[in-house]
Amino acid sequence: MPPAPGRSGALAFWSELPRDGKWLLSTVVVQFFGRGLTLPFTIIYLHEVRGFSLGLAGTLMALIAVVGLVVTGPAGVLVDRYGARVVVLAGLLAGIGGLSLLAFATTPLAAGVALCLFGVQLGVAWPSINTLVATVVQGDLRQRYYGVNFALLNLGVGVGGAVGGFIVDVDRPSTFVAAFLVNAAAFVPPIVVLLGPLRHLRGRVDQPVTADGAPAAGYLQILRRPEVLWLTVLSLIASFVGYGQMEGGFPAFARQAAEVSTRVIGFAFVVNTVVIVALQFWVMNRARGRRRTRVLVVMASVWALAWTVLGATGLVPGSVAAVAGVLLFHGLFGLGETLLQSALPAITNDMAPDHLRGRYNAVSSGAFQAGTIAGPVVAGVLLEHHLAGGFIGVVVLGCIALAGAAFALERRVTPVVNGVEPALVT
Repeated sequence: MPPAPGRSGALAFWSELPRDGKWLLSTVVVQFFGRGLTLPFTIIYLHEVRGFSLGLAGTLMALIAVVGLVVTGPAGVLVDRYGARVVVLAGLLAGIGGLSLLAFATTPLAAGVALCLFGVQLGVAWPSINTLVATVVQGDLRQRYYGVNFALLNLGVGVGGAVGGFIVDVDRPSTFVAAFLVNAAAFVPPIVVLLGPLRHLRGRVDQPVTADGAPAAGYLQILRRPEVLWLTVLSLIASFVGYGQMEGGFPAFARQAAEVSTRVIGFAFVVNTVVIVALQFWVMNRARGRRRTRVLVVMASVWALAWTVLGATGLVPGSVAAVAGVLLFHGLFGLGETLLQSALPAITNDMAPDHLRGRYNAVSSGAFQAGTIAGPVVAGVLLEHHLAGGFIGVVVLGCIALAGAAFALERRVTPVVNGVEPALVT
């Protein structure tokens, strides 16, 4: 049985956080409120406001993920060499530049450059921020921090999306300009914090070297380790059946097979946000002291159930039952997300040696981004050929494979990495 936690809840968590951890967490909602203002509306902006064809707009949007994937590897190296704080700052500045340019972009070239800059920000964010957090928060508190951070992130995105829905208007391009500029401005508070109260942080550990002076390990050596290989496989599958399909496969299936309105689809994302914000503390407190790999197995099971429910809506298209199923899908999916964020980042950072933490986070991030690229492609091919049942089957089988990868990882990690023994806090 897991050890019984002493104190729980938001206030207890906040009181346990060190000062630097509180500063890191303090700007999350503001930053992602800005992201929520533009996230659901960027492709609408490119197509309906700037007049790009839908195909071109979609291609431009894909640049974000492609550039993010390309820069993730170098970002991990830079984090280990120069420190996470410097890389976080560089990413935030790239994001400000990209969003500011996008607000006034009237040509495909300008929009492409802007979205590439924003892709840089997204690509460096995961390895650098997760590494910075790991240098500030240790032990069991680190696992809870990642869960709380995810809940606050979703709260910011959810509120921002709701506000953006009321503000932006395709007949008034200035509303989109304002939204992108506010999104850019939302990156300023974390920059102020990193240059002010957290200016002492480095997020870097001196790297040991071999006898011939060469670095102790690089990406190839890291990926040869069985536990890292299985972690990479797990991250790739989780992204493919999860976020890659939530943003691509889910809306397409809901429109084509379940035949629900776009308003229902939008409200389903609200349900997702509410579930995450409401349940993250509850989930993370119950995940404490349990095998993180088993938490991921439960997550895979919940996601398999969610996709099965969504698949059933295709049997009753356009009905009240279809609407209920679409909303239930996103509620279950959100529950799975809380489980994922209560386990995967903590496994990655407890597995990583301090001097290679940037690279370990970059490997996990790269696998996730590859999944978000592959997911919509597979969904598009299957649904374009009216293989809705095949699409659901592929995703459910992916969830089963995800559970198998979690069990395989469990056999290759230590009890400390798996969260059932306390880490040595230095």
